[in-house]
Amino acid sequence: MKKMFAVLLALCMALTCLTMASAEEKTYHVGILQLVQHEALDAATKGFRDALTEKLGDKVVFDEQNASGDTASCAMIANGFVAAEVDLIMANATPALQAAVSATADIPILGTSISHYGTALEISDWKGYTEINVSGTSDLAPLDGQANMIVELFPEAKTVALLYCSAEANSAYQIGVVKAELEAKGITCKEYAFTDSNDVASMAQQATECDVLYIPTDNTAAAYSETIANVVVPAKVPVIAGEEGICRGCGAATLTISYYDLGYKTGEMAYEILVNGADVSTMPIAFAPQFTKKYNAAICEALGITVPDDYVPMD
Repeated sequence: MKKMFAVLLALCMALTCLTMASAEEKTYHVGILQLVQHEALDAATKGFRDALTEKLGDKVVFDEQNASGDTASCAMIANGFVAAEVDLIMANATPALQAAVSATADIPILGTSISHYGTALEISDWKGYTEINVSGTSDLAPLDGQANMIVELFPEAKTVALLYCSAEANSAYQIGVVKAELEAKGITCKEYAFTDSNDVASMAQQATECDVLYIPTDNTAAAYSETIANVVVPAKVPVIAGEEGICRGCGAATLTISYYDLGYKTGEMAYEILVNGADVSTMPIAFAPQFTKKYNAAICEALGITVPDDYVPMD
């Protein structure tokens, strides 16, 4: 009996060692679906890749694809990842996340650069985690802080134009919150929603009838911030932006985060899922650790805007 027990114990130990060795030798295949190329999303993708590469070295292989702002391409890329049986999908921006969720209910999905997961995934009873095969990081800066920034920099402003893409659910969510904050302060808000890149310039032109523009973390606006600048800067109408990339292109100031750090955190979450078996469905959505008031020195100078001392110039 003792001899049989010893044999069984040795066999179990051998199997355990084989399993551990297999886990150590496994190469993980990760699909990266990015909605569009622009500064913020590019930084988040780089942070994600850097985090996983630092932890896994050559044991992780990335398939990185960009949908060039097209939702149909998002769906095609996501379905391609599912067909390839990747181990995890990183979806960068809300339409990318929505496409990935539509493509699979089994493969773990991590979002990044998502403002509000409950809104993006139409989860009415939001708990801070999804209870499906999705988690990730949120780029949502304090919206009340952004509204306060408008009042702080432009105390004489009577009307604020809310410029955003109506096709982006998270943009609409941010607009709703900021509008309520500003209206509570007695400021009139007008919405100027463009449907895609084709009417960005025309809606921006209409928005210049207001004293100040507010643009949330909107991917279409970010991709076409130069187009917006070509309208608003000559009109001498300042823009408060939801993130640094938009502010660099057309804004006067922003309350911003580091998208690289946000992507890096997403990569750390991916490691926990892939290697340590963390349950993505109960993994809480993570947020940026800090927010910074920044200003675009060139545009502020062009518009004659003086910023308080606690604002930091953008690089």
